[in-house]
Amino acid sequence: MSIPLIFCSFTLQLKQMRQSKEITTKNPNAFNGEVLELDSKTTVGSKKMFIESYGCQMNFSDSEIVASILGEAGYKTTTQLNDADLILVNTCSIREKAEQTVRNRLEAFQGVKKTNPNVKVGVLGCMAERLKSAFLEEEKIVDLVVGPDAYKDLPNLVAEVEAGRDAVNVILSKEETYGDVQPVRLQSNGVTAFISITRGCDNMCTFCVVPFTRGRERSRDPKSILEELDTLAKSGYKEVTLLGQNVDSYLWYGGGPKKDFSKASALQQKTAVHFHQLLDVVAQAHPGIRIRFSTSNPQDMTRDVLHVMAKHANICNYIHLPVQSGSNAVLKAMNRQHTREEYMKLIDDIKRIVPDCGISQDMIAGFPNETEADHQDTLSLMKYVKYDFGFMFMYSERPGTPAAKKLEDNIPQEVKKRRLQEIVALQQKHGRYKNEQYVGKTVEVLIEKESKKSDVQWSGRTQQNTVVVFPKKHYSVGDFVHVTIESCTSATLLGQAVEFGPTQSHHHG
Repeated sequence: MSIPLIFCSFTLQLKQMRQSKEITTKNPNAFNGEVLELDSKTTVGSKKMFIESYGCQMNFSDSEIVASILGEAGYKTTTQLNDADLILVNTCSIREKAEQTVRNRLEAFQGVKKTNPNVKVGVLGCMAERLKSAFLEEEKIVDLVVGPDAYKDLPNLVAEVEAGRDAVNVILSKEETYGDVQPVRLQSNGVTAFISITRGCDNMCTFCVVPFTRGRERSRDPKSILEELDTLAKSGYKEVTLLGQNVDSYLWYGGGPKKDFSKASALQQKTAVHFHQLLDVVAQAHPGIRIRFSTSNPQDMTRDVLHVMAKHANICNYIHLPVQSGSNAVLKAMNRQHTREEYMKLIDDIKRIVPDCGISQDMIAGFPNETEADHQDTLSLMKYVKYDFGFMFMYSERPGTPAAKKLEDNIPQEVKKRRLQEIVALQQKHGRYKNEQYVGKTVEVLIEKESKKSDVQWSGRTQQNTVVVFPKKHYSVGDFVHVTIESCTSATLLGQAVEFGPTQSHHHG
């Protein structure tokens, strides 16, 4: 997201990154210039905004918040560039490649400006935060630069721009969680949705730009999370993903940054809500909705979370658990607050407490000073875990990060490339192995959409986040169905639907 983010874990332009032809699936959670459109026709106003989102799930969720704030100010979404009064690009800074994609896109908007000189162009998100007002100098087409904590200021900033002035707000907040903004659902299939529960990150991994672009870690009021969940349930949604850079470090004690928790009153500390408690309440509130969460950080994940997962049938048995490297020396240089051994112990506990849990990884190949022995440690860790799938990258130095300041990017490109290829090849082998274990078994699948390859087949995911494709029969989008798996590829399960699944009964189906 080449750095995958721990935090954000989900990646941009995965297809191009993947070194192997055989891996054909695109990460379902990645956004690479998706144009966003309101699923509601209720927005009033004559002005039109065109919003494009890049990078992680958090960015997409933020675009929904932006659409809601500007919707209140009289803007409705359009998917036609030439119709827009306002073009917004929500950006990712996780890799150089992600930023270059955005710059190329801005160039493409030049033509739109020629035909419609009044159109305004705004850059939102992590890249806006990283470059700040320099963006206006570097990219003459840009009128508006807005960081991730300043979206409520958008109506004022847009008014400034319309009055002929450039507008920049990149002030990072210790408080802002957008808990009081009900996001509109963009591009929605009406089945799956994101709920943002934390913002920012306090883990200073040396390769990662996120603490600088998204600020200090703070959590959202559980009450507002449950209200958003209720709204989604009433609208017929069947699966919700709780989102955060590090969901496991969720901590609500009345507001404010997590790092100030030690200064909270004795009562606040006693009544604080931790992630496992939030997860428990959310799962209980709507047993007919599947609950997912992302991203987990190995150093923050408690066994309490695993016990809550085991307790509730509707919490998906799937954990995205980035490790980045299997070498203790590299983990230390990355400032990861866990060792290889601690990570393996956590994996053991996951497999013991949640036996059929799907686990995925983020991996970085070619971190500064990584030796061949370090690389072999990564491969041996992968063999130990046998991940269901993963997001793998070559190290990409990001300006301003501790690694860029202190460590020389000294692994030759061809070595990085070879190591990445070896990681990808091993993951592919494990992915196929994991999928083969499902053949002959019956799994519950939530139908999300029509299969890309065939209009007579549905596509959905198991609890473990594996994609399943099967003939439509009499089932519909949003149904939970039991599917018997007949065969698989390295990325997809293929089978036949046999009956409605148990979760369906909560929907009187």
